[in-house]
Amino acid sequence: MNYSELLESIYKEANKNINYSEELTQEILNNITTISEKCFNQKGVFTVLVTLSIYKIKHSKQDIRIHQNQLKNGFSGRSIDTRYITPILKKIGLPSMAESGWLTRSLEQPFPYTLDYNGKINDKNVKNAFLKLVNEIQINKINPKFILVELFKQVIKIQKENKIENKPLENPDKLTISKIINLLDKQFSFNYKTFGGSKLPVLAFYSIYKIIINEISRYNNCILKELGSHTASDRTSKSAGDIEIFNNGELFEAIEIKLDKPIDTNILRIAKEKIIRYNPKRYYILSYYEIKQEDVEEINKIIQEVKEEHGCQIIVNGIMATLKYYMRLISDLEVFYNSYSELINIDEELKATHKQKWNELTEELNHEL
Repeated sequence: MNYSELLESIYKEANKNINYSEELTQEILNNITTISEKCFNQKGVFTVLVTLSIYKIKHSKQDIRIHQNQLKNGFSGRSIDTRYITPILKKIGLPSMAESGWLTRSLEQPFPYTLDYNGKINDKNVKNAFLKLVNEIQINKINPKFILVELFKQVIKIQKENKIENKPLENPDKLTISKIINLLDKQFSFNYKTFGGSKLPVLAFYSIYKIIINEISRYNNCILKELGSHTASDRTSKSAGDIEIFNNGELFEAIEIKLDKPIDTNILRIAKEKIIRYNPKRYYILSYYEIKQEDVEEINKIIQEVKEEHGCQIIVNGIMATLKYYMRLISDLEVFYNSYSELINIDEELKATHKQKWNELTEELNHEL
């Protein structure tokens, strides 16, 4: 079997719930759990671990810790990932990066993945689990197939648990702007006691833009770029904002959305750097907490400088106020609701609690309609 066929066959074993847990120590199983629980926010780590494991099965004598050609006795993990692993992960519906796990800065450092690897993977627990699993495969000769099957089984289980059917909206003809804004406000402000909720307003604005690029003349010939990971770094995502609109191949508008922090001078300076790099015509910065009042003067100064020097108009505003304005522009609120509900349902970075809350709020709304 080639790399792709091998990966698919291991995934099929996981789907059949084949059990290899008895072949693994409790520490290994705990590390697998750590990776699986964070795999949707640490897709690079997940993808690299899968790639190294598959490569080890095919090339048992290769030290998989030496993951780059430029390293002595190394191999190109990135090439194998880009050509074989990531495409299959996408095909079978497991977490994956846009192109390769090695595009993540913390994983592309030219050093072996030994236990003292210096790459700055943000989550220390994930980093330790990843390096220990690689060490188990390479040093302790643990069969990587056993690890992958158990890992995939856990990821599949999480995916099933996070899949919650949307409650339908009753009497959509009675839906009003004020009711849907109130619904979104409750959803955004709820304390979920877990990460991931900051993506909700991004999905809301993405749903809005899916409509207005087809209904407003300003966006004639514009294309809405596919949403990327909300947890990816700016360098990894290679994007100017959370949402991007292109016109004839050039960046037309970028929208940066902050749920949990007010707009301050630091956010404006970061935006200025992105504007210089990507050259959009407009750049929106939207926050649930609006603008930090003591920074207003400096913020206005930066906005003016960018306009004069680069021709880009920066627009800062509150999330809810902007959503309310856009709601007045679209022709059918039900189309927005359905689109947003679907994005919530299919998004892998959201947790089950985010999706369940939307259903609860929809049920409340149905009682009002």
